[in-house]
Amino acid sequence: MARRKSMNRGGKKLKSGLEVYCYDKLKEAKLKFDYEPESFTLVDRFIYPGIYFKSTNKRADMMDYSGKVVRKMEYTPDFVSHQHKFIIETKGYQRTQHGFPLRWKLFLKQMVDTGNGDYMLFVPKNSKQVDKVIQIIKDEIKKAK
Repeated sequence: MARRKSMNRGGKKLKSGLEVYCYDKLKEAKLKFDYEPESFTLVDRFIYPGIYFKSTNKRADMMDYSGKVVRKMEYTPDFVSHQHKFIIETKGYQRTQHGFPLRWKLFLKQMVDTGNGDYMLFVPKNSKQVDKVIQIIKDEIKKAK
C-alpha cells in the first residue's frame, strides 16, 4: 500500500493534495506567500424584514426564519501574497458545484470595488495548471523589475 504524504506544511494543515502541491511549488519558486491568512466578507450579516420560511435537510417542514439574522458570507483564499500581489484558490475535482462560483464572482467584484484589481488571481484545478500559475507569477515579477 502506498504511503500517503503529509498534509502539514509550515505548521498548517492543508486540505487537499492540490493545496500541498501548490504550497510546495510556491516554496520551491521562493515566492513569499501565506496560507489562508485572511477572510473577506462578501455580504454582511443582515435581518430580512419580511416573512421568511426555509426548509432544512433535517426537517420535512419549513422553519420560520422571520426576523432572524442571516449570516454573513465570507471567502478565505488558499494562498495570498500581498508582496507579489497574487491570490491562488486551488479547486481540484468537485462532486457538486457548491457555492464557490457565486462566492468567487462576489470576491472578484469586491477586489475591483476596493481598488485591488491589480492582483493576479488564479483558480488552478490540477498540478499542470499550478505549474503554469507559478510560471506566470515569476514572469510578471521579472517584468516588474
